[in-house]
Amino acid sequence: MISDSRPAPISKDEHADRIARLRTAMQAAGADAILLGSTTSLSYFTGLIWHASERLVGALITADSLSYIAPAFEVSKIETLERIDGDIAAWEEHENAAALVARLLGREKTLALDDALPFFVYSALARQIAPERLIDGGPLISALRAVKSPAEIALMQYAMDATLEVHKRVHALIEPGIRASDVVQFIDETHRALCGSGSTFAICSFGAATSLPHGVDDDQTYAEGDIILVDTGTIVGGYQSDMTRTYVKAEPAAEFARIWAIEREAQQAVFDAAKPGVAAETLDDAARRVIAAHGLGPDYQLPGLPHRAGHGLGMDIHETPFIVRGNTTPLVSGMCFSNEPMIVVPDRFGVRLEDIIHMGESGPVWFTKPGKSPTEPFA
Repeated sequence: MISDSRPAPISKDEHADRIARLRTAMQAAGADAILLGSTTSLSYFTGLIWHASERLVGALITADSLSYIAPAFEVSKIETLERIDGDIAAWEEHENAAALVARLLGREKTLALDDALPFFVYSALARQIAPERLIDGGPLISALRAVKSPAEIALMQYAMDATLEVHKRVHALIEPGIRASDVVQFIDETHRALCGSGSTFAICSFGAATSLPHGVDDDQTYAEGDIILVDTGTIVGGYQSDMTRTYVKAEPAAEFARIWAIEREAQQAVFDAAKPGVAAETLDDAARRVIAAHGLGPDYQLPGLPHRAGHGLGMDIHETPFIVRGNTTPLVSGMCFSNEPMIVVPDRFGVRLEDIIHMGESGPVWFTKPGKSPTEPFA
């Protein structure tokens, strides 16, 4: 159920604390400064929301300064937007934004780069700053962003509650003859009504199309007895929700019911494996052991699980930590990630049950409780 009290947005004090921790990480990595682009990391650290274009807008953070980088004609707009305090260093249309960054950085200094910056920004910087002094700032950023604060988790919980209610209303809505596009439109409208933000994405698949993890481009029509897969999310205060349900609204075929039960068992195995300090890949392994024990797979073979068992969630719909083989990152309190070890039976159907976990001090916590059965998609 959605709370009547919407969580507060991230405060300026929390943004300031994030920058303080970023500066500590920069020092440990031997970086004199870090350049953030028009990415969610810019919003994460400074509160400024700006959509990327061919013009560089971002922030240069050093040990003792914060300078927003922007075209001169956008300065008046930036001054009106929510952000923490900092100078604004402007460049005119005929000037080189990378040269401005280089001047602010200073000679012989090392610059860490937001890993979501586009290549054209990097290539321009590399003509102004020796490439060996440009380092990957992604590990610094992702390590901080991966651990959510109570304020972030509250925003995500509110968004997840809204998306759960959307799923419930979709379940009641779907009847023979309805088109997938009608469902997608309903999802967006209902998200907006519940939390003020539309869907960041929405997938509605029927029948054999459920075997394609991200659906089909064709507009399908639901027929009685079809398998239904709905995957959607929204955004609240900059933070994402993400949830998938797969079910039928009739007596399930025996094979679908069998695969649904294996999927739910694999999902529970991921949850049970999510202990503080264990490597992220351990959770993927747990799902695959269940699936293989039932004669599916192994590895990425089909019928079975064709992709990772989950992904981090926060300001981006996919972010660290990724629940995938080879990821030895230890789980710590505050990490948030999806649990979705989808099982695909090619050309017949797929079953994805996706709920989000956040790590507590003593173990995993569901944002939303898993589905109950092939015909009862909600706990």
